[in-house]
Amino acid sequence: MDIFWLFFMLSALQPIIKQRLLEASRKRMIGLIERERKSRVVLLVHRQETMSLLGFPLFRYIDINDSEEVLRAIHMTDPEIPLDLVLHTPGGLVLAATQIARSIFKHKCKVTVFVPHYAMSGGKLLSHAAEEAVLLEA
Repeated sequence: MDIFWLFFMLSALQPIIKQRLLEASRKRMIGLIERERKSRVVLLVHRQETMSLLGFPLFRYIDINDSEEVLRAIHMTDPEIPLDLVLHTPGGLVLAATQIARSIFKHKCKVTVFVPHYAMSGGKLLSHAAEEAVLLEA
């Protein structure tokens, strides 16, 4: 009976452990890119969630919370350090995207936007505020 509960507990904890390992891997990769490019990497990634609410898929988009987090990251970055912004977004709120775009435009050092898949609407606005946009092939 104890083996059953142990298996049950490990099965319940497995998604949490997997998520933590994925986050740690992403942080290591971001650190590697920052050291290699001598820049600050900021991610603004939205994707359609695999889970749904009452049968409707959950979508993420640029909102005020994203704006606050990205603005904080930009303002905490030394003005003499280049910014690398990774964008993957369907767009979002105009106010939030405009706030981020203004902050990108005002950053004194070079800002490069990397688009691995797509940057629509507000994401395109952000890419136009940067000095360089790099479109990556999948």
